[in-house]
Amino acid sequence: MSLKMGLLGRKVGMTQVFWEDGTTLGCTVLELGPCLVTDVRNQDKHGYSAVQIGLGQKADRHLTRPDQGQLKAIAAKAGEGVEVEGLPKKLREVRLEATDAAKYSVGSVLGAKDVFKAGDVVDVTATSKGKGYQGVMKRHHMAGFRATHGTHEFFRHGGSIGCRLTPGRVHKGKRMSGRMGNEVCTTSNLVIVRVLEEQNVVIVKGSVPGPANGLVLVKGSAKNVKREAVKGPVKETESKNPMKASKKGAPAKKK
Repeated sequence: MSLKMGLLGRKVGMTQVFWEDGTTLGCTVLELGPCLVTDVRNQDKHGYSAVQIGLGQKADRHLTRPDQGQLKAIAAKAGEGVEVEGLPKKLREVRLEATDAAKYSVGSVLGAKDVFKAGDVVDVTATSKGKGYQGVMKRHHMAGFRATHGTHEFFRHGGSIGCRLTPGRVHKGKRMSGRMGNEVCTTSNLVIVRVLEEQNVVIVKGSVPGPANGLVLVKGSAKNVKREAVKGPVKETESKNPMKASKKGAPAKKK
């Protein structure tokens, strides 16, 4: 689990970024924030350190009594002089170290430029697209049956699943047909190509799970890897074979 700060946002869509050498990068556009800090968890009171952030704003007519109480609690923790306009639609907690969590205060608003910069490596968590009920060929990439003589109505079936007498049941986790997609998944080690500060937009190299306008949570990489948006020039390694090395600079023989 990454103990780095993150932001909530929406997936706008995909685009291309042209690099200096003319190469193109397939990138995803993410609109992050502005996120409101609604609570700060600490080790003494809650048993762990985290920052609770919110995205969007609920309409006042949709606030239930528990929502109204939560909004009052946020305003009370923010203190005087800090105006809290409304209760966010989406709330998430981001686990942090105790020293990092103490840097944030309730009522503050965070944007993309406050957390990320170009070149950072991040993990993006979202809900993948739902594909409905699918068969084994699409869900598990099985080959299917031969479309030759003697095969009838079993071209896309999964085959036998039983184990006869022992153990006399289907093993747990057997690859079969079922619901595909619509699961919370994380794409790791994506590189931030650009940060558009005014629009609160982050352009990330690669693909991100979920549909357009889907909710995403972007956090610093959990693996602490170092990656670049565009790989640098690769230096050719010289051959270690002495026979090839000696013939490399030798003049051509005359016939």
